[in-house]
Amino acid sequence: QVQLVESGGGLVQAGGSLRLSCAVSGSIFSINTMGWYRQAPGKQRELVATITTRGSTNYADSVKGRFTISRGNAKNTVYLQMNRLKAEETDVYYCYLYRMETDHWGQGNQVTVSS
Repeated sequence: QVQLVESGGGLVQAGGSLRLSCAVSGSIFSINTMGWYRQAPGKQRELVATITTRGSTNYADSVKGRFTISRGNAKNTVYLQMNRLKAEETDVYYCYLYRMETDHWGQGNQVTVSS
């Protein structure tokens, strides 16, 4: 069993910053990729950023230069530092993990950016 527990969402003004955290518990061996997706009501879930166990990162074009994904030293945590947030980035942010050919998702964390 794998569980992903997210924290760090909340309310911030446009131009501000937030840091999301995701901790993985349970079977953490063979983790391949971790990352973050986001979803607005009525829209598809979209990639924000991912990071592999080797440290390779991938970002959505819309967040490049503003968001930074990183992993903790224990490799079972992932962070998303979000700077210069925009009102249109108000979404539910989901932690993601790919392990042993299976996708795992966190419960979702609301991020609200006020204009």
